[in-house]
Amino acid sequence: MSEPHDPTSRNSRDTEGVRLQKVLSKAGVASRRAAEEMIVEGRVEVDGAPVTTLGARVDPATSVIHVDGSRVVVDNEATHLLLNKPTGILCSMSDDQGRPCIGDYLPKREGKLFHIGRLDFNTEGLLLISNDGDLANRLMHPSYRVPKTYLVELQGPVPKDLGRTVKAGLELEDGLASVDSFRFVDTNQKGTRVLAQVVLHEGRKRIVRRLFKAAGYPVQRLVRTGVGEVRLTNERPGAIRPLDNKELGSLYRAVGL
Repeated sequence: MSEPHDPTSRNSRDTEGVRLQKVLSKAGVASRRAAEEMIVEGRVEVDGAPVTTLGARVDPATSVIHVDGSRVVVDNEATHLLLNKPTGILCSMSDDQGRPCIGDYLPKREGKLFHIGRLDFNTEGLLLISNDGDLANRLMHPSYRVPKTYLVELQGPVPKDLGRTVKAGLELEDGLASVDSFRFVDTNQKGTRVLAQVVLHEGRKRIVRRLFKAAGYPVQRLVRTGVGEVRLTNERPGAIRPLDNKELGSLYRAVGL
């Protein structure tokens, strides 16, 4: 177990760098006073070691900071956004044919932004956008098993054991596909419209649509509502917002950064 930093250590005495509580406050973790309380309570780690000294200074550009086990992102050059992608929009930053694409919704700024994963033309919902290549690559890599949550609308009636079928898996042209969890959310009175929530960790192209088609129940509407612990809340289609530090921390933690 890591020992707390000694108050006489270099980090505590160094006149260079920025006071830790100021870094936490600027990152949106808490107010300056609340950040000081977190430090004293031993809830803050810098480069893998607890820091309990209020005089400690850190380099925001190089120090790896965690609060309550969650990574605090303090890189001013990093951009992390959530877009509620509307249906009928290309998952591309630009289009030579002038068709509507997600790039139309992004703020005009310098630097390269890219979408993390894809949503097909007719799929809507949560799409992460960033300029952090390490985070993006890990979130998309199947070995990290980051769960994606979807609402799936099906034309009913559907059998009660449909969940068992798609959890057991069906053979597709590129191999076996399955969901991690399935639950019915809503059904209209006649049972002709069924809404279900599914969670899966893989990201093969159009995997949800192909899986349910193979089960005999083509998807009528598909909305991604979550990636890891990040969720859509009340964002309207086309709305974009920065991820907060708690959301960012959860993504970094999920992929071991």
